[in-house]
Amino acid sequence: MTARTLNRLPVPGATLHYEVTGTGPLLLLIADGDSDAGAFDSMIDLLAATHTVVAYDPRGNSRSQYTAEPTGDAVATSTADALALIDLLSPNAPAFVFGTGTGAITGLDLITRHPDRVRMLVAHEPPCIELLPDATDARAFFEDVHDTYLREGAPMAQLLYAGGTGLDEDDLPAPEDLRPEFRDLLDRTQKNIETYFAHNLIPFTTYRPNLQALLQHTDKIVPAAGRQASAHLPARPVAVLSTHLGWPVVTFPGPHTGYASHPTPFATLLTQVLEAELT
Repeated sequence: MTARTLNRLPVPGATLHYEVTGTGPLLLLIADGDSDAGAFDSMIDLLAATHTVVAYDPRGNSRSQYTAEPTGDAVATSTADALALIDLLSPNAPAFVFGTGTGAITGLDLITRHPDRVRMLVAHEPPCIELLPDATDARAFFEDVHDTYLREGAPMAQLLYAGGTGLDEDDLPAPEDLRPEFRDLLDRTQKNIETYFAHNLIPFTTYRPNLQALLQHTDKIVPAAGRQASAHLPARPVAVLSTHLGWPVVTFPGPHTGYASHPTPFATLLTQVLEAELT
């Protein structure tokens, strides 16, 4: 197992927990929704053979606690957090970025605002529903989830969300069969769902990518989706993004959470994608 260091970075309004593994060019992993750095644990050692891998808990999740009441543009704030880590850990070179779900939206906003700091972005299933032809229906669904959270609490909202996004179809072992570190991850992220529904669900899903700006960086953006997730709502916008950029969607193994359920083939393909930038 490759040595890993655990670190903390104070940023305005929060303190970020981040983990560094390996050597080589920086690869920043940005987790989805209510998740955290632990979502990538199973594939980090594989990626760290060729990269300095940095995974972190997004602001408000798990060990990255708010130090002030969250205010302002949640996407812009998330982008600022990612940029702060890149500037700290790779001040003289741009970073490779892999973002999944809301993490992919952070990546799209990052490369729009700070293209010089991104060497390549792999945008895995960004749920930017405003790109969809049926955006009105998708928007109504997420608003219903948010309203359910406000009326009935997180558990009911989570059931509605999972059913509407296909996450209830992800194949997970029985709780007693999970590795201890994955059980710890589930325990941590269950506590994050309040933050996600209260502060991030609507701002992230209604984020509209600046397609004209992204066209200036098509050589650095890889649209990606899980093989078992392509028909589900979070993955559908990436097909529209792919058409706009003129690049095919790279299909990764497994469902939306393939990085956890299929870590070895997922990490192998991700490494191949990153290496292709050098050829």
